[in-house]
Amino acid sequence: MGEIKIIDNQLLSDNWYILRKYTFDLLTKDGWQRQSREAYDRGNGAVILLYNQEKQTVVLTRQFRLPTYVNGNEDGMLIEACAGLLEDLNPEECIRKETEEETGYRIGKVEKVFEAYMSPGSVTEILYFFIAPYEPKMKVSDGGGHEEEQENIEVLELLFSTAFDMIKTGEIKDGKTIMLLQELKLRGILR
Repeated sequence: MGEIKIIDNQLLSDNWYILRKYTFDLLTKDGWQRQSREAYDRGNGAVILLYNQEKQTVVLTRQFRLPTYVNGNEDGMLIEACAGLLEDLNPEECIRKETEEETGYRIGKVEKVFEAYMSPGSVTEILYFFIAPYEPKMKVSDGGGHEEEQENIEVLELLFSTAFDMIKTGEIKDGKTIMLLQELKLRGILR
């Protein structure tokens, strides 16, 4: 695999984010191939899982996600780790802001765990994954997100064992959340 030559770049939609259709030539082991793909650009994001080692708890959010509803999620509600788009911030600044807005916690030290493309076949977004400890004294508001952004977020504090079991029962189906819960389990931070 090697060279790529973009032949055409057509804007299909810029209603919510940007959807483009690309026509390109790709040099493969069999020679040049003309291909066409659509790519959805919503910007890059950051995600964080808050944990309390002493209490063996994590903080998650629950909110309506239309794409899950139209794909068969009965009520469209999804349990997730706190996340948001970077916009003009660096990943750590973004996740600190999102954590306070969505969960109500003003966190101290955060640890970047890794970066990952979540749906590279169609979405340009890369996610920056973080974990951070929290304590009750860090709670500065009820959280819930910004009304002007039409966010209606429920904050959940769950035992880690309960959250981890919710992966098996299908109550947690969000990929980024599953990855971070598994990270805490692999590290032995929570049991």
